[in-house]
Amino acid sequence: MRPDNWKAPLRPADQMMRLARMGSFHQSRLSFMRSLLRRMKSEGWRFDVKLFEINDAGVGRAVYCAIGPKHTYSLVAFAHDLPDDQRSDRVIAQAWDTTFTLFDGVPTEADLQRLAQNVPLQEAGRISNTELSLSRANRSTRLWGHVVGHLAKGQQPDAEFVNSIGYLMRTTAVYGNGKFGAADRATYHDRPLLDGPFRAELLSVYLTRAFVMDLAEHAARVKGGDTATKLAPDLRRQFGIGNSTGLGMAPFLTFHPALLNNWIAAREQALSRVRSVKTANAAEQATFANFLKRATQNANDWQSQHPLQIDKIAALRADLSALTGHLASTDLSTEYPWDALMVWAETTLSAEGQEQLVSLLLEPYPDLVDDLADCMKADEAAHFAIEGTKTVAECLDCISENYAWALGQDYTSPENSARFWYVSEEKLEPRLGERYEDDGATLEQPHAIARDIAAYHQTLLQWPPDALLADVLIQHPEHRQVARRAQLTQKLPYAEIRDNQISADMLPIDMLRCKLSFFGATKFDPRSDRWVRICMYQNAPFPDELANAPSDDWAYPSLNQ
Repeated sequence: MRPDNWKAPLRPADQMMRLARMGSFHQSRLSFMRSLLRRMKSEGWRFDVKLFEINDAGVGRAVYCAIGPKHTYSLVAFAHDLPDDQRSDRVIAQAWDTTFTLFDGVPTEADLQRLAQNVPLQEAGRISNTELSLSRANRSTRLWGHVVGHLAKGQQPDAEFVNSIGYLMRTTAVYGNGKFGAADRATYHDRPLLDGPFRAELLSVYLTRAFVMDLAEHAARVKGGDTATKLAPDLRRQFGIGNSTGLGMAPFLTFHPALLNNWIAAREQALSRVRSVKTANAAEQATFANFLKRATQNANDWQSQHPLQIDKIAALRADLSALTGHLASTDLSTEYPWDALMVWAETTLSAEGQEQLVSLLLEPYPDLVDDLADCMKADEAAHFAIEGTKTVAECLDCISENYAWALGQDYTSPENSARFWYVSEEKLEPRLGERYEDDGATLEQPHAIARDIAAYHQTLLQWPPDALLADVLIQHPEHRQVARRAQLTQKLPYAEIRDNQISADMLPIDMLRCKLSFFGATKFDPRSDRWVRICMYQNAPFPDELANAPSDDWAYPSLNQ
Protein backbone atom coordinates (compact mmCIF):
# COMPACT_ATOMS: atom_id res chain seq x y z
CA MET A 1 0.00 0.00 0.00
CA ARG A 2 1.47 3.35 -1.05
CA PRO A 3 0.91 6.53 0.96
CA ASP A 4 -1.46 9.07 -0.61
CA ASN A 5 1.40 11.49 -1.27
CA TRP A 6 3.58 8.87 -2.99
CA LYS A 7 5.84 10.29 -5.70
CA ALA A 8 7.46 8.16 -8.36
CA PRO A 9 11.25 8.42 -8.21
CA LEU A 10 13.13 9.97 -11.09
CA ARG A 11 14.89 7.49 -13.33
CA PRO A 12 18.60 7.40 -12.41
CA ALA A 13 21.25 9.24 -14.40
CA ASP A 14 23.17 6.04 -14.98
CA GLN A 15 20.17 4.78 -16.95
CA MET A 16 19.17 8.00 -18.71
CA MET A 17 22.55 9.43 -19.72
CA ARG A 18 23.73 6.53 -21.85
CA LEU A 19 23.98 7.39 -25.52
CA ALA A 20 21.91 4.40 -26.63
CA ARG A 21 19.08 5.64 -24.40
CA MET A 22 19.50 9.30 -25.39
CA GLY A 23 19.46 8.23 -29.03
CA SER A 24 15.96 6.80 -28.53
CA PHE A 25 14.21 9.95 -27.31
CA HIS A 26 11.07 11.25 -29.04
CA GLN A 27 9.45 14.67 -29.18
CA SER A 28 7.06 15.42 -26.31
CA ARG A 29 4.89 18.15 -24.82
CA LEU A 30 8.09 19.72 -23.46
CA SER A 31 9.77 19.96 -26.87
CA PHE A 32 10.65 23.49 -27.85
CA MET A 33 8.55 23.73 -31.02
CA ARG A 34 5.44 22.72 -29.12
CA SER A 35 6.06 25.04 -26.17
CA LEU A 36 6.79 27.89 -28.61
CA LEU A 37 3.47 27.52 -30.41
CA ARG A 38 1.58 27.13 -27.13
CA ARG A 39 3.15 30.34 -25.88
CA MET A 40 2.35 32.29 -29.04
CA LYS A 41 -1.23 31.03 -29.05
CA SER A 42 -1.80 31.85 -25.36
CA GLU A 43 -0.29 35.35 -25.76
CA GLY A 44 -2.32 36.15 -28.85
CA TRP A 45 0.54 36.62 -31.30
CA ARG A 46 -0.50 37.90 -34.72
CA PHE A 47 1.18 37.34 -38.08
CA ASP A 48 1.41 39.49 -41.18
CA VAL A 49 3.05 39.16 -44.60
CA LYS A 50 4.52 42.65 -44.95
CA LEU A 51 6.22 42.01 -48.27
CA PHE A 52 6.11 39.32 -50.97
CA GLU A 53 8.05 40.49 -54.02
CA ILE A 54 8.81 37.29 -55.93
CA ASN A 55 9.03 37.41 -59.72
CA ASP A 56 7.94 34.79 -62.25
CA ALA A 57 11.37 33.14 -62.06
CA GLY A 58 10.87 32.58 -58.33
CA VAL A 59 13.46 35.21 -57.39
CA GLY A 60 12.87 38.00 -54.92
CA ARG A 61 12.31 38.86 -51.29
CA ALA A 62 9.62 38.62 -48.61
CA VAL A 63 9.02 39.72 -45.02
CA TYR A 64 6.86 37.69 -42.62
CA CYS A 65 6.16 39.31 -39.23
CA ALA A 66 5.31 37.73 -35.89
CA ILE A 67 3.68 40.43 -33.77
CA GLY A 68 3.54 39.89 -30.01
CA PRO A 69 2.42 41.91 -27.00
CA LYS A 70 5.80 43.64 -26.65
CA HIS A 71 7.99 42.70 -29.61
CA THR A 72 7.79 42.03 -33.32
CA TYR A 73 10.15 39.66 -35.13
CA SER A 74 10.37 39.49 -38.92
CA LEU A 75 11.60 36.69 -41.14
CA VAL A 76 13.39 38.28 -44.08
CA ALA A 77 13.46 35.76 -46.92
CA PHE A 78 15.36 35.80 -50.20
CA ALA A 79 14.45 33.39 -53.01
CA HIS A 80 17.09 32.52 -55.61
CA ASP A 81 17.31 30.79 -58.99
CA LEU A 82 19.61 27.88 -58.12
CA PRO A 83 20.65 25.42 -60.83
CA ASP A 84 19.94 21.81 -59.88
CA ASP A 85 23.61 20.86 -60.02
CA GLN A 86 24.44 23.39 -57.28
CA ARG A 87 21.88 22.11 -54.78
CA SER A 88 23.56 20.42 -51.81
CA ASP A 89 22.85 19.52 -48.18
CA ARG A 90 26.50 20.00 -47.32
CA VAL A 91 27.46 22.83 -45.00
CA ILE A 92 30.24 23.66 -47.46
CA ALA A 93 27.70 24.67 -50.16
CA GLN A 94 28.02 28.18 -51.59
CA ALA A 95 24.49 28.78 -52.92
CA TRP A 96 20.96 27.86 -51.89
CA ASP A 97 17.37 28.05 -53.13
CA THR A 98 16.40 30.35 -50.26
CA THR A 99 18.22 32.28 -47.55
CA PHE A 100 16.82 33.88 -44.39
CA THR A 101 17.41 35.98 -41.33
CA LEU A 102 15.18 36.68 -38.33
CA PHE A 103 15.10 40.45 -37.84
CA ASP A 104 14.45 42.12 -34.48
CA GLY A 105 11.51 44.39 -35.31
CA VAL A 106 10.27 45.38 -38.76
CA PRO A 107 13.01 46.06 -41.33
CA THR A 108 13.17 49.31 -43.28
CA GLU A 109 14.03 49.44 -46.96
CA ALA A 110 17.60 50.35 -45.97
CA ASP A 111 17.71 47.23 -43.75
CA LEU A 112 16.46 45.08 -46.63
CA GLN A 113 19.09 46.48 -48.97
CA ARG A 114 21.82 45.76 -46.43
CA LEU A 115 20.52 42.27 -45.79
CA ALA A 116 20.23 41.56 -49.54
CA GLN A 117 23.99 42.15 -49.79
CA ASN A 118 24.81 39.72 -46.98
CA VAL A 119 22.15 37.11 -46.17
CA PRO A 120 22.40 35.27 -49.53
CA LEU A 121 26.14 34.88 -48.88
CA GLN A 122 25.48 33.20 -45.51
CA GLU A 123 28.87 32.58 -43.80
CA ALA A 124 30.65 34.74 -46.36
CA GLY A 125 28.48 37.75 -45.45
CA ARG A 126 27.95 39.56 -42.19
CA ILE A 127 24.78 40.43 -40.36
CA SER A 128 24.34 42.64 -37.29
CA ASN A 129 22.90 42.63 -33.79
CA THR A 130 19.48 43.49 -35.20
CA GLU A 131 19.41 39.97 -36.66
CA LEU A 132 18.77 36.99 -34.41
CA SER A 133 19.45 34.11 -36.79
CA LEU A 134 20.85 33.25 -40.20
CA SER A 135 19.64 30.27 -42.23
CA ARG A 136 19.15 28.75 -45.65
CA ALA A 137 17.11 25.99 -47.28
CA ASN A 138 17.05 23.92 -50.44
CA ARG A 139 14.17 22.30 -52.29
CA SER A 140 13.29 18.65 -52.11
CA THR A 141 13.60 18.33 -55.87
CA ARG A 142 11.29 15.29 -56.13
CA LEU A 143 8.45 16.76 -54.10
CA TRP A 144 8.79 20.38 -55.24
CA GLY A 145 8.26 19.52 -58.89
CA HIS A 146 5.43 17.13 -58.04
CA VAL A 147 3.56 19.67 -55.91
CA VAL A 148 4.04 22.67 -58.20
CA GLY A 149 3.14 20.60 -61.26
CA HIS A 150 -0.09 19.28 -59.79
CA LEU A 151 -1.19 22.63 -58.37
CA ALA A 152 -0.51 24.27 -61.72
CA LYS A 153 -2.96 21.82 -63.32
CA GLY A 154 -5.58 22.54 -60.67
CA GLN A 155 -4.92 19.22 -58.91
CA GLN A 156 -3.86 18.30 -55.40
CA PRO A 157 -0.55 16.44 -55.03
CA ASP A 158 -0.52 12.79 -54.02
CA ALA A 159 -0.99 12.68 -50.23
CA GLU A 160 0.96 9.45 -49.81
CA PHE A 161 3.93 10.87 -51.70
CA VAL A 162 3.75 14.09 -49.65
CA ASN A 163 3.77 12.14 -46.41
CA SER A 164 6.67 9.93 -47.49
CA ILE A 165 8.95 13.00 -47.67
CA GLY A 166 7.17 15.49 -45.44
CA TYR A 167 8.67 18.79 -46.62
CA LEU A 168 9.16 20.96 -49.70
CA MET A 169 12.44 22.41 -48.45
CA ARG A 170 14.99 21.47 -45.86
CA THR A 171 17.34 23.79 -44.05
CA THR A 172 21.05 23.00 -43.99
CA ALA A 173 21.86 25.36 -41.11
CA VAL A 174 20.04 27.69 -38.74
CA TYR A 175 22.70 29.80 -37.06
CA GLY A 176 22.12 31.98 -34.00
CA ASN A 177 23.70 33.12 -30.75
CA GLY A 178 26.20 35.54 -32.19
CA LYS A 179 27.43 33.60 -35.21
CA PHE A 180 28.42 35.69 -38.24
CA GLY A 181 27.52 38.94 -36.50
CA ALA A 182 24.03 37.96 -35.26
CA ALA A 183 22.85 39.14 -31.86
CA ASP A 184 24.21 37.16 -28.96
CA ARG A 185 21.57 35.28 -27.00
CA ALA A 186 22.51 37.28 -23.90
CA THR A 187 20.96 40.37 -25.51
CA TYR A 188 17.47 38.84 -25.71
CA HIS A 189 17.41 35.79 -23.41
CA ASP A 190 15.14 37.49 -20.87
CA ARG A 191 12.51 38.65 -23.38
CA PRO A 192 9.08 37.04 -23.32
CA LEU A 193 8.83 34.21 -25.88
CA LEU A 194 12.59 34.10 -26.55
CA ASP A 195 13.55 33.22 -22.98
CA GLY A 196 13.50 29.46 -23.64
CA PRO A 197 16.17 27.44 -25.44
CA PHE A 198 16.44 27.94 -29.21
CA ARG A 199 13.23 29.96 -29.40
CA ALA A 200 14.60 32.49 -31.91
CA GLU A 201 15.90 29.78 -34.22
CA LEU A 202 12.67 27.78 -34.07
CA LEU A 203 10.54 30.88 -34.62
CA SER A 204 12.61 31.46 -37.74
CA VAL A 205 11.92 27.90 -38.93
CA TYR A 206 8.18 28.26 -38.21
CA LEU A 207 7.95 31.38 -40.36
CA THR A 208 10.18 29.78 -43.00
CA ARG A 209 7.64 26.99 -43.40
CA ALA A 210 4.90 29.53 -44.13
CA PHE A 211 7.04 31.31 -46.71
CA VAL A 212 8.04 28.06 -48.45
CA MET A 213 4.41 27.01 -48.89
CA ASP A 214 3.48 30.44 -50.24
CA LEU A 215 6.45 30.28 -52.61
CA ALA A 216 5.35 26.89 -53.98
CA GLU A 217 1.81 28.14 -54.56
CA HIS A 218 3.24 31.24 -56.26
CA ALA A 219 5.31 29.01 -58.57
CA ALA A 220 2.17 27.03 -59.42
CA ARG A 221 0.28 30.22 -60.31
CA VAL A 222 3.12 31.32 -62.58
CA LYS A 223 3.14 27.93 -64.31
CA GLY A 224 -0.59 27.28 -64.49
CA GLY A 225 -2.18 30.70 -64.61
CA ASP A 226 -5.91 30.66 -64.00
CA THR A 227 -5.92 26.86 -63.90
CA ALA A 228 -3.69 26.73 -60.81
CA THR A 229 -5.09 26.01 -57.36
CA LYS A 230 -3.88 26.18 -53.77
CA LEU A 231 -3.14 23.29 -51.47
CA ALA A 232 -6.09 21.97 -49.50
CA PRO A 233 -5.63 23.08 -45.87
CA ASP A 234 -5.46 19.58 -44.36
CA LEU A 235 -2.89 18.47 -46.93
CA ARG A 236 -0.96 21.73 -46.61
CA ARG A 237 -0.42 21.10 -42.90
CA GLN A 238 1.24 17.77 -43.70
CA PHE A 239 4.23 19.70 -45.03
CA GLY A 240 6.88 20.47 -42.46
CA ILE A 241 10.36 21.89 -42.91
CA GLY A 242 13.14 19.41 -43.39
CA ASN A 243 16.60 19.76 -41.93
CA SER A 244 19.94 18.16 -42.64
CA THR A 245 22.27 18.33 -39.68
CA GLY A 246 25.52 16.71 -38.74
CA LEU A 247 28.42 16.78 -36.34
CA GLY A 248 28.22 20.54 -35.84
CA MET A 249 25.29 19.97 -33.48
CA ALA A 250 26.66 17.07 -31.44
CA PRO A 251 29.22 18.84 -29.19
CA PHE A 252 26.56 21.17 -27.83
CA LEU A 253 25.44 18.55 -25.32
CA THR A 254 28.98 18.13 -23.99
CA PHE A 255 29.74 21.84 -23.72
CA HIS A 256 26.42 22.81 -22.09
CA PRO A 257 26.12 20.38 -19.19
CA ALA A 258 23.83 22.53 -17.04
CA LEU A 259 21.44 23.05 -19.94
CA LEU A 260 21.49 19.34 -20.77
CA ASN A 261 20.72 18.53 -17.15
CA ASN A 262 17.73 20.85 -17.13
CA TRP A 263 16.32 19.37 -20.34
CA ILE A 264 16.56 15.81 -19.07
CA ALA A 265 15.47 16.72 -15.53
CA ALA A 266 12.33 18.47 -16.80
CA ARG A 267 11.39 15.44 -18.87
CA GLU A 268 12.05 13.04 -16.00
CA GLN A 269 10.12 15.23 -13.56
CA ALA A 270 7.19 15.26 -15.99
CA LEU A 271 7.28 11.46 -16.18
CA SER A 272 7.46 11.22 -12.39
CA ARG A 273 4.39 13.44 -12.04
CA VAL A 274 2.39 11.27 -14.41
CA ARG A 275 3.56 8.02 -12.82
CA SER A 276 2.45 9.48 -9.48
CA VAL A 277 -1.15 9.92 -10.67
CA LYS A 278 -3.18 7.65 -8.40
CA THR A 279 -6.21 7.20 -10.65
CA ALA A 280 -6.70 7.96 -14.35
CA ASN A 281 -10.18 9.07 -15.29
CA ALA A 282 -11.98 7.96 -18.44
CA ALA A 283 -11.02 11.08 -20.41
CA GLU A 284 -7.32 10.68 -19.57
CA GLN A 285 -7.42 7.01 -20.55
CA ALA A 286 -9.16 7.88 -23.83
CA THR A 287 -6.61 10.60 -24.62
CA PHE A 288 -3.75 8.18 -24.05
CA ALA A 289 -5.40 5.53 -26.26
CA ASN A 290 -5.92 8.09 -29.04
CA PHE A 291 -2.31 9.24 -28.97
CA LEU A 292 -1.09 5.64 -28.95
CA LYS A 293 -3.00 5.04 -32.20
CA ARG A 294 -1.55 8.22 -33.70
CA ALA A 295 1.98 7.29 -32.59
CA THR A 296 1.48 3.90 -34.22
CA GLN A 297 0.48 5.61 -37.46
CA ASN A 298 3.51 7.88 -37.17
CA ALA A 299 5.78 4.85 -36.73
CA ASN A 300 4.20 3.16 -39.75
CA ASP A 301 4.75 6.32 -41.82
CA TRP A 302 8.36 6.68 -40.67
CA GLN A 303 10.81 5.66 -43.39
CA SER A 304 14.60 5.46 -43.44
CA GLN A 305 17.27 4.01 -45.69
CA HIS A 306 19.88 3.60 -42.95
CA PRO A 307 20.25 0.08 -41.48
CA LEU A 308 20.54 1.34 -37.90
CA GLN A 309 17.34 3.36 -38.15
CA ILE A 310 15.50 0.65 -40.08
CA ASP A 311 16.11 -1.69 -37.14
CA LYS A 312 14.99 0.95 -34.62
CA ILE A 313 11.80 1.69 -36.54
CA ALA A 314 11.04 -2.03 -36.73
CA ALA A 315 11.59 -2.32 -32.97
CA LEU A 316 9.34 0.68 -32.35
CA ARG A 317 6.54 -0.76 -34.46
CA ALA A 318 6.80 -4.07 -32.62
CA ASP A 319 6.85 -2.25 -29.28
CA LEU A 320 3.75 -0.21 -30.08
CA SER A 321 1.96 -3.35 -31.22
CA ALA A 322 2.92 -5.07 -27.95
CA LEU A 323 1.79 -2.02 -25.97
CA THR A 324 -1.55 -1.99 -27.77
CA GLY A 325 -2.01 -5.68 -27.04
CA HIS A 326 -1.05 -5.23 -23.40
CA LEU A 327 -3.58 -2.42 -22.94
CA ALA A 328 -6.34 -4.59 -24.36
CA SER A 329 -6.02 -6.83 -21.30
CA THR A 330 -5.05 -4.20 -18.74
CA ASP A 331 -7.38 -2.29 -16.44
CA LEU A 332 -6.20 1.32 -16.29
CA SER A 333 -8.73 2.04 -13.55
CA THR A 334 -6.49 0.48 -10.92
CA GLU A 335 -4.30 2.64 -8.70
CA TYR A 336 -1.17 4.14 -10.25
CA PRO A 337 -1.85 2.73 -13.72
CA TRP A 338 0.84 4.73 -15.52
CA ASP A 339 3.54 3.64 -13.08
CA ALA A 340 2.51 0.03 -13.62
CA LEU A 341 2.63 0.57 -17.36
CA MET A 342 6.19 1.93 -17.19
CA VAL A 343 7.28 -0.96 -14.99
CA TRP A 344 5.87 -3.36 -17.58
CA ALA A 345 7.55 -1.46 -20.43
CA GLU A 346 10.98 -1.51 -18.80
CA THR A 347 10.95 -5.31 -18.78
CA THR A 348 9.26 -5.78 -22.17
CA LEU A 349 9.99 -3.01 -24.65
CA SER A 350 13.18 -1.76 -26.27
CA ALA A 351 14.62 1.63 -25.28
CA GLU A 352 12.97 3.05 -28.41
CA GLY A 353 9.54 1.87 -27.27
CA GLN A 354 10.07 2.87 -23.65
CA GLU A 355 10.96 6.43 -24.60
CA GLN A 356 8.01 6.67 -26.99
CA LEU A 357 5.80 5.60 -24.09
CA VAL A 358 7.29 8.36 -21.91
CA SER A 359 6.22 10.95 -24.50
CA LEU A 360 2.75 9.42 -24.81
CA LEU A 361 2.18 9.42 -21.06
CA LEU A 362 2.56 13.20 -20.95
CA GLU A 363 -0.18 13.85 -23.53
CA PRO A 364 -3.24 13.46 -21.24
CA TYR A 365 -1.76 15.80 -18.61
CA PRO A 366 -1.01 19.28 -19.98
CA ASP A 367 -1.99 20.92 -16.69
CA LEU A 368 0.39 18.63 -14.85
CA VAL A 369 3.50 18.87 -17.02
CA ASP A 370 3.47 21.89 -19.36
CA ASP A 371 4.82 24.30 -16.75
CA LEU A 372 8.08 22.34 -16.76
CA ALA A 373 8.84 23.79 -20.20
CA ASP A 374 9.76 26.97 -18.31
CA CYS A 375 12.48 25.09 -16.38
CA MET A 376 14.58 24.11 -19.38
CA LYS A 377 16.89 27.12 -19.62
CA ALA A 378 20.07 27.48 -17.58
CA ASP A 379 22.42 30.13 -16.24
CA GLU A 380 25.57 28.22 -17.04
CA ALA A 381 27.90 30.94 -15.76
CA ALA A 382 26.49 30.34 -12.29
CA HIS A 383 28.07 26.88 -12.30
CA PHE A 384 31.49 27.84 -13.61
CA ALA A 385 33.38 28.36 -10.34
CA ILE A 386 35.33 25.44 -8.92
CA GLU A 387 35.04 24.83 -5.18
CA GLY A 388 38.72 24.60 -4.38
CA THR A 389 38.07 23.93 -0.69
CA LYS A 390 36.80 20.44 -1.45
CA THR A 391 39.12 17.75 -0.14
CA VAL A 392 40.68 15.05 -2.26
CA ALA A 393 38.57 12.49 -0.39
CA GLU A 394 35.40 14.34 -1.33
CA CYS A 395 36.51 14.57 -4.96
CA LEU A 396 37.23 10.84 -5.06
CA ASP A 397 33.80 10.12 -3.58
CA CYS A 398 32.23 12.26 -6.32
CA ILE A 399 34.06 10.33 -9.04
CA SER A 400 33.10 7.02 -7.45
CA GLU A 401 29.46 8.07 -7.36
CA ASN A 402 29.10 9.62 -10.82
CA TYR A 403 31.96 8.35 -12.98
CA ALA A 404 32.40 4.69 -12.13
CA TRP A 405 31.53 4.02 -15.78
CA ALA A 406 34.68 5.89 -16.86
CA LEU A 407 37.16 4.06 -14.65
CA GLY A 408 38.93 0.78 -15.27
CA GLN A 409 39.30 1.20 -19.03
CA ASP A 410 42.54 1.30 -20.98
CA TYR A 411 42.42 4.60 -22.84
CA THR A 412 45.63 3.84 -24.72
CA SER A 413 43.90 1.00 -26.56
CA PRO A 414 42.71 1.79 -30.10
CA GLU A 415 39.10 0.81 -29.41
CA ASN A 416 38.84 3.19 -26.43
CA SER A 417 40.63 6.12 -28.08
CA ALA A 418 39.71 5.63 -31.72
CA ARG A 419 38.36 9.11 -32.43
CA PHE A 420 39.13 12.74 -31.69
CA TRP A 421 36.90 15.80 -32.01
CA TYR A 422 38.27 18.95 -33.64
CA VAL A 423 37.03 22.17 -35.29
CA SER A 424 37.50 22.44 -39.06
CA GLU A 425 39.55 25.39 -40.28
CA GLU A 426 37.39 25.93 -43.35
CA LYS A 427 33.92 26.12 -41.75
CA LEU A 428 34.73 26.45 -38.04
CA GLU A 429 32.44 23.44 -37.52
CA PRO A 430 33.03 20.45 -35.20
CA ARG A 431 34.34 17.36 -36.92
CA LEU A 432 35.33 13.85 -35.88
CA GLY A 433 38.69 12.38 -36.83
CA GLU A 434 40.04 8.84 -36.70
CA ARG A 435 42.97 9.06 -34.30
CA TYR A 436 45.06 6.30 -35.87
CA GLU A 437 44.34 7.27 -39.47
CA ASP A 438 43.95 11.07 -39.64
CA ASP A 439 46.24 13.95 -38.86
CA GLY A 440 45.12 16.64 -36.41
CA ALA A 441 44.86 14.89 -33.06
CA THR A 442 46.99 17.67 -31.56
CA LEU A 443 43.98 19.96 -32.18
CA GLU A 444 41.66 17.73 -30.16
CA GLN A 445 38.70 19.40 -28.45
CA PRO A 446 37.85 18.43 -24.83
CA HIS A 447 35.31 15.69 -25.53
CA ALA A 448 37.31 12.85 -24.01
CA ILE A 449 35.56 13.22 -20.66
CA ALA A 450 35.88 9.56 -19.70
CA ARG A 451 39.62 9.45 -20.44
CA ASP A 452 40.26 12.77 -18.70
CA ILE A 453 38.25 11.82 -15.62
CA ALA A 454 40.26 8.61 -15.34
CA ALA A 455 43.50 10.63 -15.49
CA TYR A 456 42.14 13.10 -12.91
CA HIS A 457 41.22 10.16 -10.68
CA GLN A 458 44.74 8.76 -10.90
CA THR A 459 46.21 12.15 -9.95
CA LEU A 460 43.92 12.48 -6.92
CA LEU A 461 45.00 9.05 -5.68
CA GLN A 462 48.55 10.40 -5.33
CA TRP A 463 47.46 13.08 -2.84
CA PRO A 464 46.56 12.85 0.86
CA PRO A 465 42.79 12.50 1.42
CA ASP A 466 42.63 15.77 3.37
CA ALA A 467 44.50 17.82 0.74
CA LEU A 468 42.53 20.61 -0.91
CA LEU A 469 41.47 20.49 -4.53
CA ALA A 470 42.85 24.00 -5.02
CA ASP A 471 46.35 22.73 -4.23
CA VAL A 472 45.94 19.81 -6.63
CA LEU A 473 44.83 22.08 -9.48
CA ILE A 474 47.66 24.55 -8.91
CA GLN A 475 50.08 21.75 -9.70
CA HIS A 476 47.82 20.04 -12.26
CA PRO A 477 45.83 22.72 -14.13
CA GLU A 478 45.18 20.24 -16.93
CA HIS A 479 42.44 18.75 -14.72
CA ARG A 480 40.47 21.95 -14.20
CA GLN A 481 37.87 21.18 -16.86
CA VAL A 482 36.93 17.76 -15.52
CA ALA A 483 37.20 18.87 -11.89
CA ARG A 484 34.53 21.47 -12.69
CA ARG A 485 32.38 18.90 -14.52
CA ALA A 486 32.65 16.43 -11.67
CA GLN A 487 31.49 19.02 -9.15
CA LEU A 488 28.61 19.93 -11.43
CA THR A 489 27.27 16.37 -11.37
CA GLN A 490 26.91 16.62 -7.59
CA LYS A 491 24.31 19.35 -8.10
CA LEU A 492 22.99 18.44 -11.55
CA PRO A 493 22.80 14.65 -11.92
CA TYR A 494 21.87 14.64 -15.62
CA ALA A 495 24.70 16.96 -16.68
CA GLU A 496 27.06 14.31 -18.05
CA ILE A 497 26.80 11.88 -20.95
CA ARG A 498 27.91 8.62 -19.36
CA ASP A 499 29.73 7.11 -22.31
CA ASN A 500 33.18 7.37 -23.85
CA GLN A 501 32.86 9.94 -26.64
CA ILE A 502 36.10 8.91 -28.35
CA SER A 503 35.49 5.15 -28.49
CA ALA A 504 35.29 3.22 -31.74
CA ASP A 505 31.64 2.26 -31.17
CA MET A 506 30.37 5.74 -30.20
CA LEU A 507 27.55 6.88 -32.52
CA PRO A 508 27.33 10.67 -32.92
CA ILE A 509 23.78 10.32 -34.26
CA ASP A 510 22.69 9.39 -30.72
CA MET A 511 23.70 12.88 -29.58
CA LEU A 512 21.95 14.41 -32.58
CA ARG A 513 18.77 12.44 -31.91
CA CYS A 514 18.71 13.49 -28.26
CA LYS A 515 19.09 17.19 -29.00
CA LEU A 516 16.68 17.19 -31.93
CA SER A 517 14.00 15.37 -29.91
CA PHE A 518 14.01 18.29 -27.48
CA PHE A 519 13.60 20.61 -30.46
CA GLY A 520 10.51 18.60 -31.40
CA ALA A 521 11.87 17.00 -34.57
CA THR A 522 10.33 13.87 -36.07
CA LYS A 523 11.11 11.25 -38.71
CA PHE A 524 14.82 10.94 -37.95
CA ASP A 525 16.53 9.54 -41.03
CA PRO A 526 20.28 9.05 -40.55
CA ARG A 527 22.37 9.09 -43.70
CA SER A 528 25.43 7.86 -41.81
CA ASP A 529 26.43 7.64 -38.16
CA ARG A 530 27.33 11.35 -38.39
CA TRP A 531 24.45 13.19 -40.05
CA VAL A 532 20.70 12.94 -40.16
CA ARG A 533 17.64 14.32 -41.90
CA ILE A 534 14.60 15.29 -39.87
CA CYS A 535 11.23 17.01 -40.23
CA MET A 536 10.06 20.02 -38.19
CA TYR A 537 6.55 21.40 -37.66
CA GLN A 538 4.87 18.72 -39.76
CA ASN A 539 1.08 18.90 -39.16
CA ALA A 540 1.44 22.14 -37.18
CA PRO A 541 -1.06 24.95 -37.79
CA PHE A 542 0.23 27.75 -40.00
CA PRO A 543 0.53 31.28 -38.59
CA ASP A 544 -2.87 32.29 -39.95
CA GLU A 545 -4.44 29.23 -38.29
CA LEU A 546 -2.72 29.28 -34.91
CA ALA A 547 -5.24 31.43 -33.01
CA ASN A 548 -8.16 29.10 -33.82
CA ALA A 549 -6.28 25.79 -33.90
CA PRO A 550 -6.87 23.08 -31.28
CA SER A 551 -4.48 23.54 -28.40
CA ASP A 552 -1.23 21.65 -29.10
CA ASP A 553 -2.73 18.71 -30.96
CA TRP A 554 -0.48 18.54 -34.00
CA ALA A 555 2.69 16.65 -33.12
CA TYR A 556 1.32 13.27 -34.22
CA PRO A 557 -0.57 12.69 -37.49
CA SER A 558 -4.35 12.70 -37.20
CA LEU A 559 -5.99 9.34 -37.70
CA ASN A 560 -7.85 10.44 -40.82
CA GLN A 561 -4.69 11.33 -42.76
